[in-house]
Amino acid sequence: MSFINYSAREINCKIVYYGPGLCGKTTNLQYIYSRMKPEARGKLISLATETERTLFFDFLPLSLGDVRGFKTRFHLYTVPGQVFYDASRKLILKGVDGVVFVADSQISRMDANVESFENLRVNLKEQGYDLDRIPLVLQYNKRDLKEIASVSELHSLLNYRNVPEFEAVATKGIGVFETLKAIIKLVLVELRKGTARF
Repeated sequence: MSFINYSAREINCKIVYYGPGLCGKTTNLQYIYSRMKPEARGKLISLATETERTLFFDFLPLSLGDVRGFKTRFHLYTVPGQVFYDASRKLILKGVDGVVFVADSQISRMDANVESFENLRVNLKEQGYDLDRIPLVLQYNKRDLKEIASVSELHSLLNYRNVPEFEAVATKGIGVFETLKAIIKLVLVELRKGTARF
């Protein structure tokens, strides 16, 4: 849940990019970071191995406007894609306000997408969240590669909630900001529902 700092008049929201290994979660954050004005972003922290896989998380705080006089700050995280880092995934999901699920469009990665999506459901449930209710956006990445599944196939495989979905080529920035704007919008809608009390 979002953290409200009354003395600083700041609301902190947490968005987690989730998906199978090497699907493009870190690439999304790197592209966002490279295109944001320095005054609107914090430091990009990335813990990666020699093969560029994120071991723990990426963290990118973005300041994006006000809600009822409170400055909103969005903290973007990614989880490690590899299954054996499941404890890290659970830890990163703690206090989440919204999720971007990054799917790898390659046909050979469909099983990995489904496995990761189900893992997301299980890990959210352990944290007290319901995947059917939490703000969620789907990104179908790597649309520039050969032998990819169609958007309709990916939709039927993953998007049973009919949430916003975007085609993307994160290495080129295609669909990256559209995805980010969509999840921020959903998180802000939920935030405004809950801020009637303050």
